[in-house]
Amino acid sequence: MRRTWLTDEQRAELQQARHDATLRPRERDRVEMLLLSAAGWSPPRSAAHFGCSVKPVHAVLDTYPTKGLAAVRQQCPGPKRAAARRHQVDTALTTLLAEDRTWTAAQLAAALGEHQIPLSTRQTRRYLQGLDYHWRRTTRTLRHKQDPAQVATARHTLTALKGGPPRASSRSAGSLSPASVPASR
Repeated sequence: MRRTWLTDEQRAELQQARHDATLRPRERDRVEMLLLSAAGWSPPRSAAHFGCSVKPVHAVLDTYPTKGLAAVRQQCPGPKRAAARRHQVDTALTTLLAEDRTWTAAQLAAALGEHQIPLSTRQTRRYLQGLDYHWRRTTRTLRHKQDPAQVATARHTLTALKGGPPRASSRSAGSLSPASVPASR
């Protein structure tokens, strides 16, 4: 049976950690697992009490003697984030986005590659989300390719065509007669 033996200082540290507001509920459960183990509870009994398997109880009991209270804290999966790399990518993205053009995530990833910052399109999107940039659909227009002189000539021609003589109507309002009404079938 695995059991944790605590010194008076360790017990006081764990008792104080029980009331730590920064601990998450699972971390607080790990503190309780250590205290119950020191009180003589077996790992299966502790696991049944907390409604979990024996594996997390064994993990905290095995790591506490070497890590101390750090064994209670929940570790984030994956490697540690590099603040310098984050700053480098954020700076490069901000510089590229300041240009007067429209970017796609793939184009930004290629432009970052030219700056010796290799990122996939998906990673580029994640960095953009971190910078609070959001995508939007571009409008499809040819306004930037139009010649202003030709546009003015076309508008003048269109208004001239619209302002032609009024059309004569083929029917007058009072000419309805029984002969002109279509027969019902």
